[in-house]
Amino acid sequence: MNTGSYFELIDDHRYKPTPHASGAWATDEYHFSPVGGLLVHAIEGYLAARPATDLVLSRISFDILGRLALDECEIRVETIRPGRTIELVEAVALIADRPVVRARAWLLASWDTGAVAGGAPDRLPAPDGLAPWDMGAVWPGGYVASLDVRPVTPPQPGRGTAWISTPLDLVAGQSASPLASYVALVDTANGIAVRQPPTAWMFPNVDLTIHLHRRPEGGWTGLDTTVTFGPTGQGVTSTVLHDVTGPVGYAQQILTVRPSAGADG
Repeated sequence: MNTGSYFELIDDHRYKPTPHASGAWATDEYHFSPVGGLLVHAIEGYLAARPATDLVLSRISFDILGRLALDECEIRVETIRPGRTIELVEAVALIADRPVVRARAWLLASWDTGAVAGGAPDRLPAPDGLAPWDMGAVWPGGYVASLDVRPVTPPQPGRGTAWISTPLDLVAGQSASPLASYVALVDTANGIAVRQPPTAWMFPNVDLTIHLHRRPEGGWTGLDTTVTFGPTGQGVTSTVLHDVTGPVGYAQQILTVRPSAGADG
C-alpha cells in the first residue's frame, strides 16, 4: 500500500522533497538514494522524448559535488556523446542554482547474447519469509524509516546482505520505471554493513557507480555488500546487486572515513 513519495513535482525539471527523502548523516539533508533514483527517472524521461532506440542504460556514475540540502532541486539532462550503438548522457542536479550531483550514464545497444551469457554470482535467497530488520535503530532520517529491510544473514561489521524495498513512490503522481525505482535504493548499501558505529566514525560516500549486465526487475533491491576501511582515511563499499531473479550487476562507493564530531577519543 502506497503511503506517499520521496519527491513532489513542481514543473518539468524541478522537484520538491518530502520528509521521506531526509538523510542518515544529517536529517536536514537528502539521503542520496532517492536522489540517484530521481536522476535516473529524469534521464529516462529525456530519452523517452526522443525517437525510440534499442539502447539500454548499462552504467551510471554519480559524483556528489557538495552538501545535499533538503530543498527544491532542478535536474538538467543533455547528451554528451551521441551514437547509434553507444551513447553518453549527463544529468546534473542543482540546489539553489548550484550543481550538487553530476551523473553520467552510458547507454549500450541491446543484442541477443543469451547463448554466451554467464559468469554471474549465485542468486540470493528470496526475500519472502525473511524477518525484517529495524535499520532505524542504527540510522536516523526519513529515508531509512521508509524502508522494508530483510537481511539474508545477520549484519556483521563490514559485511551485510539484505533485500530492500519501499512502499513509497519516487515522484508523486508519476510512474517510475523498474530501473529508476531500483537505483533509488542502491545507495542504502553503505548503511547495511557498517564497520564502526556512525556515532563514533563518519564514512559518507562521495560517489556511487553502478554497472549492470541485466536490467533489474521487480520491487526488491538485493545488496550483497562488503565495506573496507583503509589506513589513511579512505574506504570502499562494494556490492553485488540482485533482483528477485538473480544478480544484475555491481556497485562501488568511495568513502571518506574520519572520527565523528564529538565522539570520545
